[in-house]
Amino acid sequence: MARTAAALGARGASRKPSLLFFTDPERTPEIEAAMARLPRGAAVVYRAFGAADAEPRARRLLAAARALGLKLLIGADAALALRIGADGVHLPQRLAAQARGLRHRGLLVTAAAHDLPAARRALAWGADAVVVSAIFPSASPSAGPPMGPVRLAALVRVVGGPVYALGGVNDKTARRLLPTGVVGIAAVEALRT
Repeated sequence: MARTAAALGARGASRKPSLLFFTDPERTPEIEAAMARLPRGAAVVYRAFGAADAEPRARRLLAAARALGLKLLIGADAALALRIGADGVHLPQRLAAQARGLRHRGLLVTAAAHDLPAARRALAWGADAVVVSAIFPSASPSAGPPMGPVRLAALVRVVGGPVYALGGVNDKTARRLLPTGVVGIAAVEALRT
C-alpha cells in the first residue's frame, strides 16, 4: 500500500498526505505500533469514539506522529484538534457542515462521503478533501455497498475536489485505484500490521 500511496503522491504537487491510517478502538488497538510502520508524510486519523482518555491519548499520538514525520488528524472533534495543535480534523459525513467554521483555522479538514452529493456538499462547506467509501468490500460494520474503482473514478472526475479512497483498500486492491484520480488511499485494518 505504501508504494501505491507514494505513486499517488508523486503525481501531484499536493501537500496532502497520500496515505491515511484510520484508527478504531476495536480493530486497531496498537496504534503506536502501526504508526511506526507508516511512511513519512502519511497521516493518522485518531478516532476516539467518546473515550474518556481521548485528550491524553491524542497528545501522546501527536508526539509520536511528530517524531515519525507523520500528520495527526482528530476524528469528529475539531475542538480537541485545535486544543492539542493537531494537523487536522476528519469529519464524519453527518458533521461535514462543520468544515465551514474551520476554513481559516490552519487545520487540514477531511470529510467522509458515501456518495457524490455528500462529497460535493463537504467540499462546498470547505473541506480540503473528501474520504469516499466504501470502494471495495469491507469488514467495517458501518461500510455500505462497495462502489468499485470505476464508479469511484467517475465520482472523482465530477466532484470538484480531492478525493481519498477508503473501504477494503489493502495491498491487493490499492493498485486498482491508481487510474481513478484519487489523491490518496485510506485504510483501517490493512495498516495495523
